[in-house]
Amino acid sequence: MTSDTKHSVLGVMIDGVDYAGAVGRVMAAARERRPYAVSALAVHGLMTGVLDPAHRYRLNSFEMLCPDGQPVRWALNGMHGAGLADRVYGPNLMLHVCEQAAADGVPVFLFGGNEDLLAALSSNLQRRFPDLQIAGARASKFRTLTPDERQELVAEIRDSGAGVTFVGLGCPRQEVFAYEMREEVSMPLLAVGAAFNFHAGQLDQAPKWMQDRGLEWFYRLVKEPRRLWKRYGLLNPLYVTLLAAQWSGLWRPTHPGDPPRAQVCYG
Repeated sequence: MTSDTKHSVLGVMIDGVDYAGAVGRVMAAARERRPYAVSALAVHGLMTGVLDPAHRYRLNSFEMLCPDGQPVRWALNGMHGAGLADRVYGPNLMLHVCEQAAADGVPVFLFGGNEDLLAALSSNLQRRFPDLQIAGARASKFRTLTPDERQELVAEIRDSGAGVTFVGLGCPRQEVFAYEMREEVSMPLLAVGAAFNFHAGQLDQAPKWMQDRGLEWFYRLVKEPRRLWKRYGLLNPLYVTLLAAQWSGLWRPTHPGDPPRAQVCYG
């Protein structure tokens, strides 16, 4: 049994939701053409909101934040009794949504990465889901968009006929994008992190036994120590320390964050 209400994990409101519930919400919003921002947060993504009040405000305005990492799921279960048997892992959520979108005839749009990655990703997804309609794909410019570029991208996504857009820009840029663009494109925007790289065959995933034990971070650290040592070496201990303080009642995070002062849409 799962709880579909939001719960505070260090002041970031995470949904106590499983795969079936998450897919159902996304597809309902797609059918109704409703703006619907979704992200799957592991420790790193959650901590970006803890440490940045403006980003915490963005995350807390999302329609759905899924517990991507096992430590986030453990926090939901331990502190809030969410009863989640598994996490909602972003790459797997993307596959579940693609499967349902193919069954329902809902086209999808892919935004992020480079042209080679998108070509491989599109090919692999259509091989896995032959009925999946990929309405369009746009590579990232890897910088902040100008106002004209932003409106051009909005028009491309809206005019493509897509009902769901997957965003693979990396954390926290993809969450900023989803926060700023959901009203303009009026459809679910799913920030799915490394899912593009995994499903394109450009990045290895940790073995399942490591994922189940919350050790995916260690696998990725061994693969990319120079890039990731600060992320995991600093944020993981801080997460555990703050979680213990919240769990024990010594600290109660209540501030929802501060509205961003300006839009910084990265694309």
